[in-house]
Amino acid sequence: MASGDQKGREGATPQVAGSNVAPWEQIAASAEFKALLRAKRRFIVPATVFFVVYYFALPYLVGYHPDLMQRKVWGEMNWAYLFALSQFFMAWLLAAFYVAAAAGWDRKAAELLAKFRQ
Repeated sequence: MASGDQKGREGATPQVAGSNVAPWEQIAASAEFKALLRAKRRFIVPATVFFVVYYFALPYLVGYHPDLMQRKVWGEMNWAYLFALSQFFMAWLLAAFYVAAAAGWDRKAAELLAKFRQ
């Protein structure tokens, strides 16, 4: 940094005159922030694991259980096609759940920022 009083990433957050800068170190150390991170992790990790397992289940099932996946379900539609189509719906449903959960996280983050900016 050009100025001796601004340390950037190595030290304190530079203060801008007249701005409403949040005290990030205090926020990151707070119990509320840590609870928010835990809540996000409780959703994101299982959702990611579910998505990966569901996504790779199709090639696994087609490769190792072709007789099951070739069974007709309705007309010419077999289990493999039905499972492949279901992945689109599953992705949209998972995205909708994420959007709903993220709205709650955003609300909690805004409340946390408001608390520390007082």
